[in-house]
Amino acid sequence: MTKIYLLALVVVYNFCFSAGISMNGVSTIPPVLNIGAVFALNSTIGKVAKVAIEAAVEDVNSNPAILGGTKLKLTVHDTNYSRFLGMVEALTLLENETVAIIGPQFSVIAHLVSHIANEFQVPLLSFAATDPSLSSLQYPFFVRTTQSDLYQMAAIADIVDYFGWRNVIALYVDDDHGRNGIAALGDKLAEKRCWLSHKVPLSPKGSRNQIIDTLLTVSSMMSRILVLHTYDIWGLEVLNAAKHLRMMESGYVWIVTDWLSSILDTDSQLHSEKMDDIQGVLTLRMYTQSSEEKRKFVTRWSNLTRRNTLNGPIGLNSFGLYAYDTLWLLAHAIGAFFDQGGNISFSEDSKLSELSRGDMRFSSVSIFNGGKMLLDNILQVNMTGVTGPIKFTSDRDLINPAYEVINVIGTGSRRIGYWSNYSGLSVVPPEALYKEPSNRSASSQHLYSAVWPGQTTQKPRGWVFPNNGRHLRIGVPSQVIYPEFVAQGKGTDKFSGYCIDVFTAVLELLPYAVPYKLVPFGDGHNSPKRFDLLRLVSEDVYDAAVGDFAITTERTKMVDFTQPYIESGLVVVAPIKKLNSNAWAFLNPFTPKMWCVTGIFFLVVGVVVWILEHRLNDDFRGPPRRQIGTILWFSFSTLFFSHKERTVNSLSRLVLIIWLFVVLILTSSYTASLTSILTVEQLSSPIKDIQSLVASSDHIGYQRGSFAENYLTDELNIDKSRLVPLNTAEEYEKALTDGPKNGGVSAVIDERAYMEVFLSTRCEFSIIGQEFTRIGWGFAFPRDSPLAVDMSIAILELSENGDLQRIHDKWLTRSACSSQGAKQEADQLHLKSFWGLFVLCGVACLLALLIYLIQIVRQFARHYLDLQELESAGPSSQSSRLQTFISFAGEKEVVIKNLSKKRKLERASTGDIDKDKSTDGDLNGSVNPGNEAKLVAFEVFGHNSHFY
Repeated sequence: MTKIYLLALVVVYNFCFSAGISMNGVSTIPPVLNIGAVFALNSTIGKVAKVAIEAAVEDVNSNPAILGGTKLKLTVHDTNYSRFLGMVEALTLLENETVAIIGPQFSVIAHLVSHIANEFQVPLLSFAATDPSLSSLQYPFFVRTTQSDLYQMAAIADIVDYFGWRNVIALYVDDDHGRNGIAALGDKLAEKRCWLSHKVPLSPKGSRNQIIDTLLTVSSMMSRILVLHTYDIWGLEVLNAAKHLRMMESGYVWIVTDWLSSILDTDSQLHSEKMDDIQGVLTLRMYTQSSEEKRKFVTRWSNLTRRNTLNGPIGLNSFGLYAYDTLWLLAHAIGAFFDQGGNISFSEDSKLSELSRGDMRFSSVSIFNGGKMLLDNILQVNMTGVTGPIKFTSDRDLINPAYEVINVIGTGSRRIGYWSNYSGLSVVPPEALYKEPSNRSASSQHLYSAVWPGQTTQKPRGWVFPNNGRHLRIGVPSQVIYPEFVAQGKGTDKFSGYCIDVFTAVLELLPYAVPYKLVPFGDGHNSPKRFDLLRLVSEDVYDAAVGDFAITTERTKMVDFTQPYIESGLVVVAPIKKLNSNAWAFLNPFTPKMWCVTGIFFLVVGVVVWILEHRLNDDFRGPPRRQIGTILWFSFSTLFFSHKERTVNSLSRLVLIIWLFVVLILTSSYTASLTSILTVEQLSSPIKDIQSLVASSDHIGYQRGSFAENYLTDELNIDKSRLVPLNTAEEYEKALTDGPKNGGVSAVIDERAYMEVFLSTRCEFSIIGQEFTRIGWGFAFPRDSPLAVDMSIAILELSENGDLQRIHDKWLTRSACSSQGAKQEADQLHLKSFWGLFVLCGVACLLALLIYLIQIVRQFARHYLDLQELESAGPSSQSSRLQTFISFAGEKEVVIKNLSKKRKLERASTGDIDKDKSTDGDLNGSVNPGNEAKLVAFEVFGHNSHFY
């Protein structure tokens, strides 16, 4: 392909190459170095770039620190907007030992000239070719010294997402520049969950009538978010035509790429009529940091333009700043090239020698031997220019891409914020955010308010119904089973029902009118498949679908649903029969485990109270048979709060209070449950839940056309032969009544909303168990429909103000029959409902016993210390001491205390006698201490006289 390009160009312009160029040139630094520039000199960008580049050459040549004694010689050629001339002018520049070319301005020309640069290894530095497809892989000698449109489109996508729009129409020039830029926009929008609904190409040479025809087509579309990506030479013509078609009025949003900001910056005295055409438009401007270098260059700009232009001063735009820095970047790279020992030399291209024909001179165009080395030095430059820091990334893009967001207002423009690849949208300059961690969260994105077309500050909705007289075709299933939800009037095109009333109420809450027409779907005899209707919505046969559409995973892959307006779910409905009461019905309130635990605690509490009261209370003493009867009587009499035995121990009172509280709760719960069992009708069904139904082999009924069929076969793995489709409520009733043995079904599986209507007049059937799916109903729209979002918001508002419930009560109020039939059986009371009470009572019993044991041990140690001393005179053993303690624990406490006092008095009197009769104790037969101890023990414990 490259050979064909070169052959054609050399044939046409052979007369340009009249002199040969010396090959394998100098080995020293030349005094003059040729560089070239190619761009459209009369364009908005070109006339600014020419002044900026010439000023840069003058500044570089006047600074010996850059290139020493070498001077740059600039040759500028005009492409005059022509791709062909751009190629020819580039070849002409290469005839003069040009080491680098600045330009071209247009991306379409850059694509072609880059092939020439690759062939002759001459770096091509473009300050205005922003096409993101100009990659380094295909064009290694192309260097973009400005920002890529990839970042500009990312900025536009962030703006669209910031304002909450989703649907965008792109108008673009139909060439490489336009197509590739819009392709990048589509990718960036997709990252934000937005999309390009239409791509509208504009012919670069299209007439005004063609532009108007194209815009008329756009005006009939739903989206009002328009992105215009074109050239400055006729971009204003497109906006003027839009103004003529009233497409610059309220409701529209125009986002224009940076060509418009270049016009505004270059021509500050833009005609008032042209300014009227662009009121409210958003555009972008490449952001350049404020610096001393930039301030000085802007200050001298008016003098530069007055001297170098014939039509007076012109404004400085961002591309002019990048053009100025491009020349300086090249100068720094050439200086590094010379410092590394690079030589300016050229060699003949062997490929061109093979193409020599007749008088054609291919030898005049040569390969730059140092081109690769110079290219590497260009990519390694790290400097600060009037645009800010200049350095290339690994992808050969400039660092820190950023844009200003401009709003055209009145006779000028206003900056409403910034965009940077680092932090997204902000109202502070990007360099202030580079010092902080990157934050692209939605809450960190900010812009000032804008004035939109139509001189309004209210954010446009972003879409409207096309003004083409067409009503929305709303598909409605011909519902024949439950007219409460959807029903079509006989012989009319009007519908009624719960779903229809909700739909119309939601439309009334929208801030705009929705022209629509309800279209029946189905034959009116069999319930239509909802999936088929939703598929037609996804294929744009219908604009929406209204009815009883369950929101399922499979369906959401085809269409977008609104917020659910009613909750539903699959349930099992089966025949039920009444349960007759029996002689043991009084046992039903408690489960067997509950009965056992309750009985055990009655006995435990009785024993604990007996232990605590036995030493203090005569009511709990006596023969063993009597005491056992007391324990049983006391414990079970607490059930009726009729116990007569008084309690005197504080610990036993504490235990009894807690136990009586437990008994109160148990008796109250038992009474309530028994009342429910004996008064509420008890119902029974052989089907217990969905699991038992799946495990059986009986036939199952379902509503024809609903999603229940797929759910039963796909999710529950029920064989399709077991499923019976039903079309009417009468078929439901007959199939359930006949049962599986008579050709019917054992149960019907359908959505709860349907079944509540069905059961409202059929008390012989009931819902078995709980819902085994949780779903809702919604209205269906095509994917990414903005109307679905507005409808969802309106449904939430309808729910909050209570109107949704009122509509529900109007159509779906349940009768007493369905409410009563929904209860199958009274739930038994389980142990898990009362385990906390039992634990509390058990802890109280254990704690009381522990405290009581400690008290007994302390009393035993205190009152029988003397007894142990007396018994030491006789035989003593561990078993005898244990028997003594057990007997002590069984003795009444008051007896122990009285005997202890008596023993102390006897010891005192014995001491006095011993003192007075110590001399003749043996003669008078004094009492033996061992015998005295035995006497006391017999008196206290003998024959257990006090135990009973």
